[in-house]
Amino acid sequence: MDGTDRQTGGEVLERTKEKTKRPELFKVLLLNDDYTTMDFVVEVLESIFNKAPAEAYRIMMAVHTQGKGLCGVYPHEVAETKVATVIDLARDSGFPLLAAMEPE
Repeated sequence: MDGTDRQTGGEVLERTKEKTKRPELFKVLLLNDDYTTMDFVVEVLESIFNKAPAEAYRIMMAVHTQGKGLCGVYPHEVAETKVATVIDLARDSGFPLLAAMEPE
């Protein structure tokens, strides 16, 4: 043999690398209303979004003064879960607080 044990019939064999696609990210926003207390919004930001007290206060003030505040950016499933958790906690506490998600 002349050292060519494998014959490809003139074709070049290539190894394909699978590219992992990054998940699409979504912003989670809290929306202002006239009934939810500022303290409750801070509590939501600290408990659900793991924000430090100072950052939670800053986001709460953005919600209060600008109508909405950015809580974080997450993959779709995580964002969806956080929105549902906020709404459930607000309803259980008697507040109409809303959270929303939008593509980044």
